[in-house]
This record gives sequence, C-alpha cells and structure tokens, in this order.
Amino acid sequence: MKTKVSRAGVALVALLATAGTAFAEGEWSGNVAVTSDYVWRGVSQSNEDPAISGGFDYANDIFYAGVWASNVDFGDASDTNLEADFYGGFASEFANGVTWDLGVIYYAYPDADDEDLDFVELQAALGYEFEGGVGVGGAVFWDPDNESVYVQGTAAYSFTDAFSTDVSVGNYSFDGGGDYTNWSLGGTYALPIGIDVDLRYWGTDVDDVDIADERVVLTLSKSL
Repeated sequence: MKTKVSRAGVALVALLATAGTAFAEGEWSGNVAVTSDYVWRGVSQSNEDPAISGGFDYANDIFYAGVWASNVDFGDASDTNLEADFYGGFASEFANGVTWDLGVIYYAYPDADDEDLDFVELQAALGYEFEGGVGVGGAVFWDPDNESVYVQGTAAYSFTDAFSTDVSVGNYSFDGGGDYTNWSLGGTYALPIGIDVDLRYWGTDVDDVDIADERVVLTLSKSL
C-alpha cells in the first residue's frame, strides 16, 4: 500500500504544482450515472449487478483533475463495496488537430478490509476527428506496481449531434500471465431532457469466467 500511495501522491502533487494558482480561474463540472452492470475493460466490477456512480471534474487550459466513485462487488474476501478514482493530467491539441492526453489515475478501495486492492496507472492517449463525424483514438495504461499494460483502440461516428456510435478493442497484459482481449460496440443518444442513454455490448476472450462473459449493458447518465 505504501508504495502505491507514494507513487500516486508524487504524480498528483507534481500535476497540482504545475497548475499553480490557476485553480481560481478553471471550470468545474459533475456527472452521475446508473448502469445495469459496471463493466471495466470487459469484466464486471459489480458482480453483474446494477451500479450507481458519479464524479466531479476540474479543467483549466490544458490541466485537468477529477474524482469518480462507484459501488463495486468483486465477490471475494475483501468484501469491498466502494471504488474511488482520483486522476489528473494534461490534455490539448496539436496544430494538425491530433489531441493528446498524459495523466495518472489512482484507483482506491477504502473499505477493502486488510486486502490491498489500490493501484496506480499512468496513461498516454492520442486521438483525431476527421471531417464528417468520424473519430479514432488510442491509449496505453501502465500499472508499475502490478506490472500490467492495457492498450486500447477506439473508433466513433456521430450520426447527429444527439446520436453517436463507437467501437473499442483492448488488450490487457500482465507480467505474471492471464492476458486477455476485450471489445465493445455501443451507441449513445442524448435525450432532450439532458440524459444520455448508452446501450453497449461487451465481450472478451476469457473462458469459463461468468463476470467476463458477453453482456449488454444499459447506462443512463447526466452531466451536472
């Protein structure tokens, strides 16, 4: 735990120090969502049960930071029911229209009893949106403590301002084995009342693990 907290703390403190006194001039936003199943990288984090989540984000120029939380259920001895993510980074756009994002994420499970579930990821991402509503992106997430790497590619298309679809493919590799690939295909529709409806299919190449089976997930979310 000490090593993981230390790495997360150092990274986040460095980000905040770079941001300086600009906090007073930035913008805050929030979000809340309810989903039929909290799926992360193709695997259910809520034991295939519904989940409620929400968070707050801060942005100022190229700097951003935020916190997000959700109920979880891993069905293990940790008996944890809460995940809280703290993140920060820098994101902007090159002159050629390519977007970039460098950040750090600290995943915390404060009620995990004596189990050490907390971990840190460093992330780097690039994206580009073509004319006509087509966008593509790629990201790499590295967990130095557990020696794992997650690589993801995405493509999206906006039919209208209210309706868009996207597809993603990701590969999770671990130093100790257990690598797997996951994929998703979904569509999001923004209702006039300010609620986004997302219907998504998830799949993995993991065999004989119920929480990694194919599934369709419905999520309702709202920006605050």
